[in-house]
Amino acid sequence: MDKMYLNKLAFYGYHGVFPEENKLGQRFIVDLILEMDMSQAGKTDNLEHSVNYAEVYEAVRQIVEGPPKKLVESVGEAISSELLEGFPLIQACQVKVIKPDPPIPGHYESVAIELRRTRA
Repeated sequence: MDKMYLNKLAFYGYHGVFPEENKLGQRFIVDLILEMDMSQAGKTDNLEHSVNYAEVYEAVRQIVEGPPKKLVESVGEAISSELLEGFPLIQACQVKVIKPDPPIPGHYESVAIELRRTRA
C-alpha cells in the first residue's frame, strides 16, 4: 500500500484530565501516515485520484482545536474515525498525537500515543 505522510501538524487544544489543561490549553502535534493506492493519481496527475492533504489538515484541526476530551487516546480515535469516514481512498491510517508539555513533573521531550486503524 502506498503511503502519504503529514508530519508535525501543530495545534492548540484544551484536552486533558486536569482542569487547568481544559482552561489554559496546550500545544498538540499530530503525525499521520495515510495508506492508499496512489497509482491512479500518479498516472493521471489528477488530485481527484488522491487525498487532498489540505482537507486532511482541516479535518484534524477541527478535532484537535474542537471540544475538549480527557484523553489523547480519544483525540487519536476521533481523528482516525474522521479520516476513514471522510476520505474514501484512505484504507488505513496511523495517527500519532504528541503532547509536548503535559502537566507532569520531570524532564522529557513529550508524551504521545500512536494508533493504527483500517477500513472495516
